[in-house]
Amino acid sequence: MHRYIANTEADRKYMLNEINAESIDDLFSDIPEELKLGRELNLKEGMSEIEIFNHMNEIASKNKSINDLTCFLGAGAYDHYIPTIIKHMVLRSEFFTAYTPYQPEISQGTLQAIFEYQTMISDLTGMDVSNASMYDGATACAEAAIMACANTRRKSVLVSKTVNPETRKVLNTYMKYRNLEVIEVDMTDGVTDLEHLKSLVSKETAGVIIQSPNFFGIIEDYSKAGEIVHANKGLLITSVDPMSLAILKNPGSQGADIVVGDAQCFGNGLNLGGPYLGFMATKSKLARKMPGRIVGESVDADGKRAFVLTLQAREQHIRRFKATSNICSNQGLNMLMATIYLTTLGKEGLKEVAMQSAQKAHYAFEEITKGGKFKPVFDKPFFKEFVLTSDMDSTKVNEKLLGEGILGGYEIGKDYEEYKNSLMFCVTEKRTKYEIDKLSSVLEVL
Repeated sequence: MHRYIANTEADRKYMLNEINAESIDDLFSDIPEELKLGRELNLKEGMSEIEIFNHMNEIASKNKSINDLTCFLGAGAYDHYIPTIIKHMVLRSEFFTAYTPYQPEISQGTLQAIFEYQTMISDLTGMDVSNASMYDGATACAEAAIMACANTRRKSVLVSKTVNPETRKVLNTYMKYRNLEVIEVDMTDGVTDLEHLKSLVSKETAGVIIQSPNFFGIIEDYSKAGEIVHANKGLLITSVDPMSLAILKNPGSQGADIVVGDAQCFGNGLNLGGPYLGFMATKSKLARKMPGRIVGESVDADGKRAFVLTLQAREQHIRRFKATSNICSNQGLNMLMATIYLTTLGKEGLKEVAMQSAQKAHYAFEEITKGGKFKPVFDKPFFKEFVLTSDMDSTKVNEKLLGEGILGGYEIGKDYEEYKNSLMFCVTEKRTKYEIDKLSSVLEVL
C-alpha cells in the first residue's frame, strides 16, 4: 500500500468500475494524445519515512543558520534572545492560529491579547492608539504614508535616504499605484539633511518619513523635521526600532504623528525573512484614518470585564479598489509572540535587553576601531548598529569571517555606492564578550 495515497490495486479497480472506466487513462481521454508526455515521469523510487527524513536533513545541513554561526548581521532583522516560554505559550491549542476572528466578541482571549499588545505598543511609542498589527515594518510605513495623504488630502510624501532601503522600495511600490508621489531627502554624515528637507516641503507635502535609529544605526533628532512639516500642516511619520524605545525618548514626546516599525525583535525569530510583525500607532485624532482594527475594553451584561472590536477600517467590507488599505488580516500569531515577550520581560527586562545591546555594540565598536584598520564612517550616536570601512573588499571580509564561523556585517555599498567597502555590524544582548573579542581579533589580522 502506498504511504500517502492509500489505494490498493483493488481500490482502484473498484473506483474505476463505479464510474464505468477501464483505466486511469480513460479519465484523461479528452486531452489530445500529442499533448501527453507519453512516458513515465523521471522520478526516483519512493523513500520510506525515515529515508526521506534523513535525506531532507542532509539537504538542510548544507545551510548555515544563526545556530551554527555567531551573528553580527542586522539591517532590519535582529538576532535577539527568545525566551523559551514564548514558544510554549504560543503553541497552546487555544492560541495556535494565525487566523483573524470573524466573530470577534466570542473570541475573548484573542481580543484580550490584541488589547494588551495595543496597550504596550502605545506605551512604548508614546501615542494614543495602536492597531492590531500589520504585515511588516515596510508595509506599515507605506500604509502610514497613504494615511497621511488621505488625512491631508495631499499627494506627496518626503522620505529620508537614511530610511531602510527596502522600506523605501515597498513605499515606492505602494505609492506608485495610488498615483502618489515619493520624494527622497538627501542625507549628510549619515543623518537627514534638514536644509534639503526644508527646501522640498510644498503645499502638496502630506508628511515626512524619518527613521531613528536610522538604517545606519544612528539615533536621529527628528523633532526639527517635525517642526518643519508641522509648519506646513503635514504629518511627521517616524519609523523606529521598538527595542530602542526602552531607553530612548519615545516618538510621541518628539512630535511624531504616526509611528511605525517592525516588532520582529520582540520574541519573533528571523524566520528566513518572514513572517514579521509591523506595528502602527498614532494620535487619537487620526485613529479613524488608521488601517486595521482597534480592540477596546468594556463590560458585559453582567458587569464583567470584556473586550470588543471597537474600531475597524472599512477595507474588508467594500470593493478592493475603493479601500483605503489592503490590510485585512493582522499578524495574529506574531502579535501574540510579541505580547508574551513584552509581558515576560516587563519594563525593566526590556530596558536591560536594550541597554545590553547598546553597551555591547559600543564595546565592539571600540575594540574593532582601536587598531586603525577599520574606521568609523559616521561620527554620530548609535544604538546597536554601526558602520565601519577599510581598504579591503567588504565581500571578502565577510567571506573570511564566515570561515571563522562568524556571520559578518551588512554591506552598505549594495544600497549606497558612496560607501563601498563599508560594513554595518549589529550587536545584540546575545553576543558575549568572547564572541565580540573574537570578531575584533579576526578583523585585525585580515
